[in-house]
Amino acid sequence: MTTSPIRPLPDVRLRVPTDEDAHAWHGVFADPAVMEFLGGPAELSSYEEMTARQRMHDAALGYCLWTLLDDRGEVIGFTGAQPWPAEKEWGPVGEIEIGWRLGRSAWGRGYAYAAALATLERLRGAGVPRVVAMIDDRNARSSAVAERLGMTLADRFPLPGGNRHGRRYELALTEA
Repeated sequence: MTTSPIRPLPDVRLRVPTDEDAHAWHGVFADPAVMEFLGGPAELSSYEEMTARQRMHDAALGYCLWTLLDDRGEVIGFTGAQPWPAEKEWGPVGEIEIGWRLGRSAWGRGYAYAAALATLERLRGAGVPRVVAMIDDRNARSSAVAERLGMTLADRFPLPGGNRHGRRYELALTEA
């Protein structure tokens, strides 16, 4: 178990998403508070497509957005990394984005940080040289995780739609 100066971090497990995880993600992320900065809850089909895409990423790249399990084996969200989608009209195309999303029951318990640390270890092992995190300005919890990981704020930019801003954090994973 990793420790922090404040308290021990929870044990977490990461696994490649299964077909069943699409249903688990749909349930865990159905809470509007969880999806506040991501456009609101999504349909099951969105998670079916997303878990299938993550399996392809893992097979091709050695990393993906892994299903995050607590110490009892319960699905509490996901964490991991994936290439920024080239089809998006904004953002860091060509970069590897690290991310995390947890159900509300897991908030404030160290899961996001513990899982992100495990993700960084796996990404270093896969030879990923650097990562970015794209975070809505209003999402103080995710910004705090990025900063605790040692990521530096590289840019602040308008998000699509024009009335919100985002932050791009960066972290080098290899020695320069």
